[in-house]
This record gives sequence, C-alpha cells and structure tokens, in this order.
Amino acid sequence: MTPEQLGDVTGRALNVLIRSTIALMKSFCILLTLGVAVIGWNYLHRPIDYPPGILISAEPQQTATMDAPLVRGTFNLKPLAHFELDARVLHRKVYRWDRQAALVPVDLALGWGPMSDQRVLDRLKITQSMRFYWYEYKMPPPISPDEIISHSTNLHVIPSTREIESRCKSLRAGALVHLSGDLVEATAPGMGAWRSSLSRTDTGNGACELMWATELSILTEKEAQDRQSLVKR
Repeated sequence: MTPEQLGDVTGRALNVLIRSTIALMKSFCILLTLGVAVIGWNYLHRPIDYPPGILISAEPQQTATMDAPLVRGTFNLKPLAHFELDARVLHRKVYRWDRQAALVPVDLALGWGPMSDQRVLDRLKITQSMRFYWYEYKMPPPISPDEIISHSTNLHVIPSTREIESRCKSLRAGALVHLSGDLVEATAPGMGAWRSSLSRTDTGNGACELMWATELSILTEKEAQDRQSLVKR
C-alpha cells in the first residue's frame, strides 16, 4: 500500500470514528435530557407531607339543590344535591381512554378528619384504578376500616371549565383543596344512568361521588385551618 493509499484509509477511518463519537454524544445528551426531565417531573409532582395532626376537621356539606339539569357533550346531568367540601388529596388519577373520560377526565381520592392526618396516611398505601380508590395497610390498621370509609371518597370530577380540569389534573397528593358544585346523575345514549352516591359511608360499586365541579381552590395549611375555625363558629 502506498503512502497515499494509507493516508486515504486512515482519513476515512478517522472520519468514521468522529461521526460515531458525535452520534454517541448526541444519544448521551438526549438520554441525559430525558433523565433530567423525568427527575424534574417527579420532583415537582412529589407528594406533599405535613407534620402529624388532622388538617381538615370539617365534614363535607350536602344540601338540597334547585339547580336545573345540564347538558355536557352527549351527557345529560341531573343535579341531586349541592356538595361542598374541604379535603386532602390522597391520590389523583387521570383517565383518557374509557368512555367515561369524555365526561370525567380525572378522579380524586380525597380524605378529611383522620384521613387528613399524616400519622394515619403514613401507614396506608393508596392507589386508584378502574374508577375505584383502593387502600392497603399492615395490621393493625391505623384507624378502623369504618373510619377510613366514612372519612374518604373517590370523587369523579366533571369540571365545569377548562381551568378546573387543568388544575384537577395537576394536583399533587397531599394538596389541600376546596371543591364546590352538585352531585349529579349522568345519562347518555347507549349508556345506563351513572348516579352519584349521596352517602359518605357506603362502599363498592356506586359508592363514589359524581360531581359537577363549579369551584376548585387550593388551600395553604394555614388557610385550611382558618376555614375550619370559621366552620366551628
């Protein structure tokens, strides 16, 4: 091989090495960027912890309503009762693919009373799936199962505005919220009635609240405590 040929081969090999190195560095940068994005997302959406103690002492308020029926897309909504509550977000689940997602894009597992106490929640594992909210614990339970049931719920949220929908979808576990609206019965062509529970002590299928939410506000810990003081007065 002549010196010229050797130089040509060496040059081509060097070009291949440079291109491979550049491609490898691009891949590394992409993976690093994705990793940072995932870590950042997880950090921003991490659960909120508080010192031990009940944060929301007031019970949800359910009263009679005279609100007129509503139409939401292909769904007809019949108001059953006015509903208002302060609660701690125990878990949030966004739904996109089931048929109900057109009406209810997000479910909120909510707790009040002992189910807003960090000491209790630290001993519970809370998840959501299939439009239900689930809890698990190691024996003995932190509070009785009856107390867990009567101080928490899985709320199917029908947001009245895009802003409320967006805020619901971004809520972190641990957030303290105030929600107001109507519990409803929803019907649509080809679908049976989807009726809200009107009780806080039922369980199983049909025990969730289906709520047309007209107000959602996020509370600080101090605001939540101040609101409880006003309710007690």
